[in-house]
Amino acid sequence: MQARVQTGLLATTILVAATAAAAARAQVTPAVAAPDLAAPAALTLLPEDQSVYAPPAPPREDEGVNAGGVNFDLSFRYATDNVYRGVSRSEGIAKRHNPNYQFDGRLDFDLGKLPHPFIGAFVNIHSSDPISRFQEVRPYVGLNWNLRPFIVEGGNITYIFPERDELNTGEAYAKVTFDDSWLFRTDTPIVSPYVYGAYDYDKYSGFYIEAGISHDFVFENTGFTLTALANIAYVYNNPFFSTTPKGKDTGLQHYEIGLIGNYSLNHAFHLSPRHGTFTLQGFLYFDDRTSSDLRADIQLWGGAGIGFHY
Repeated sequence: MQARVQTGLLATTILVAATAAAAARAQVTPAVAAPDLAAPAALTLLPEDQSVYAPPAPPREDEGVNAGGVNFDLSFRYATDNVYRGVSRSEGIAKRHNPNYQFDGRLDFDLGKLPHPFIGAFVNIHSSDPISRFQEVRPYVGLNWNLRPFIVEGGNITYIFPERDELNTGEAYAKVTFDDSWLFRTDTPIVSPYVYGAYDYDKYSGFYIEAGISHDFVFENTGFTLTALANIAYVYNNPFFSTTPKGKDTGLQHYEIGLIGNYSLNHAFHLSPRHGTFTLQGFLYFDDRTSSDLRADIQLWGGAGIGFHY
């Protein structure tokens, strides 16, 4: 009898303990699950524009409609003479220093890492040329390739002299410029040395070779840049530079030094570069011969103009 009573009490105790444990689990489970159930409701209260990513930056002033692969350069200049490779194109004209109006336009196609083709033309109008005021038309085409620290350019130039067809000719050329900022670890080049070579394949069958340097002096916060340059030329078997028929046609031919000042009209009038850049330009050159047996003129000449880049 006593054994049955003890057994009943033990069973009752186990049942009560099990019931208490179940009740405890029922109370604890909602407390643990509550954050999970409340999380979606909390997310719906976040602002719609809240994000873990930074908001997009506003457009810069230099970000404009011409961010594609085509660029255009155009310049109009007034010059006291038309001097090219040390030789005045106005030689023999009575009023050779009367105004020369010059136009230069160029179209570049940016193909990324590939060579960039370009096409352009230079025109000189001499106000006192007795034969043709359109004294010279010089179309050109070529490729430009930035292989830093070298910039390689090559192409073809055609020389057209209206009403003077006997002077027309053409040449192929190549130019290599060294970007010395790579060597000196600077933000911009120091002297940008270059070597230029041209071969006249049409009329003269001769070579023209030139080497030069230049440096830009940038005046911060003024919009003004002054460029100083210098070059020297050597000709080889090129009768265009002979002073007499069948005369000397090889040797150092001329040197040139110059200053070019560029003032940003965008800076002056607070114009955004996204609409193109306008530049007021002034230039002054001095050319001199290095040999009395080769054709070259001693000239101090210059002018002013306006340029546009887009």
